[in-house]
Amino acid sequence: MFKVIALAVAVAVTTGVAGAQATGTYKSTAKPTAKTATAKRHKAMKKEESQAALQKEAKIPEATARATALAQVPNGTVKAVELEREHGKLIYSYDINVPGKTGIEEIAVNAIDGSVVAHEHETPKMEKAEAAKEAKEKKAKK
Repeated sequence: MFKVIALAVAVAVTTGVAGAQATGTYKSTAKPTAKTATAKRHKAMKKEESQAALQKEAKIPEATARATALAQVPNGTVKAVELEREHGKLIYSYDINVPGKTGIEEIAVNAIDGSVVAHEHETPKMEKAEAAKEAKEKKAKK
């Protein structure tokens, strides 16, 4: 009986060691190439979220967010709207023209709870710089 137990322990130990060796990680000694470095960067980059996915996540309808944004800018007219994730928050971003005023008012409304999270005036110069930056980012993604 002792031999059977000893044999069972020996098999268990051998299997455990072999299993541990089989789950070890393989490390290549080859130097990373530009191609593998690029592949790693692409893998690490966060996938761009689709508008459909963002809309499913939004709890506040766009019409409600629009009314909230327009309430911040009397007599304003919405020039553009975008649903986006900014600084980790899902927001509706509104560019609002005001009659007799240059530039735009940019209002950000939280798409989850409907609160105003930002309100700033952008001069025409600031608008142009932001458009150039967005175009550059869009080009870099392609």
